Amino acid sequence: MANLILTERTGAVATLVINNPAKRNALTLAAWRGLRAAVAELDDDENLRCVVLRGAGTDAFAAGADISEFPDLRSNSAQAQDYGVIVAAALDALVNCRHPTIAMIHGACTGGGLEIACCCDIRISGTSGRFGVPIKLVGHAFAYPEMVPVTEVAGRALVLELLLEGRIMEAAEAERRGLVSRMVDDAELEAEVREAAKRIDEGAPLAARATKRFINRLATGQPLTSEEVAESYALCDSEDYAEGVRAFTAKEKPKFRGR
Repeated sequence: MANLILTERTGAVATLVINNPAKRNALTLAAWRGLRAAVAELDDDENLRCVVLRGAGTDAFAAGADISEFPDLRSNSAQAQDYGVIVAAALDALVNCRHPTIAMIHGACTGGGLEIACCCDIRISGTSGRFGVPIKLVGHAFAYPEMVPVTEVAGRALVLELLLEGRIMEAAEAERRGLVSRMVDDAELEAEVREAAKRIDEGAPLAARATKRFINRLATGQPLTSEEVAESYALCDSEDYAEGVRAFTAKEKPKFRGR
C-alpha cells in the first residue's frame, strides 16, 4: 500500500497529505499511526514555521475512518478501545504540535477527518467542503478523546446537532456557525492557504509556539501559577523580541531567527 501520510516541504512550511484518494482519504489504523509519527518528526524541526494538513487530490480532506477494517480491527469494545488509543494519540500530537497548523479542506471532512481538522489551529475550506460526524449510522457514539477537539471548536449545541441528526453540513453553514475559520472558492483555496502560511512564517516563531502553548494551558481551566504568569513575559529576553522592537522603530521588516 502507498504511503498513507506524505510529508512535503517548501521552505519553512511543511504539508502533511492524507493519502488514500481511492477511498476519499479514509483513515486506516496505519494512517492514524503514520499521522502521529509524521507530526512528531515535524515537531522536532527548529526551522519549521507552519504545518498544513490536507487530503490527496480535491475530492476529500478525509471522509472518516476506513470502516472496511472494522470487522477485523474494531469488532468489539476491547478492540475499539485499543484502536481509540491510537486515534487519540494522533489527535493529541496535532493539538500539541508546537508549530501553527492549518487544515486545507476540499470536499468531505467527516468523522475522523473533522476530528483532525478541529485539532488544527486554523481551518480554511473551499466551497466544496462538507462537514459532519454520521457515526450514528454505524451504531456507535463519539468516544471522549475524539469528541473533545470537535466540541472545543464547534460547541456543545452544534456537536449534538451533528451527532444526533447525522447530517452533513455545507461549507457556507460551517463558516457561519464557526466550524471553519473561513471559506473561499475552491479555485482560490491553495492560494489562500499559502498566504495564511506565509503570514505565519513572517512572524516570530518563538511567539507563535508560546501562543499555542499558552492557549492549550488555559484550556485546562486550572489556575495559573506565578511561574507560569512570569513565563508569559519571558520572550522579552529573546533576540527575536529585540529584533521586532528594533525593526518596528526603524520601520523595517523584522528578520526573526527563532532565538
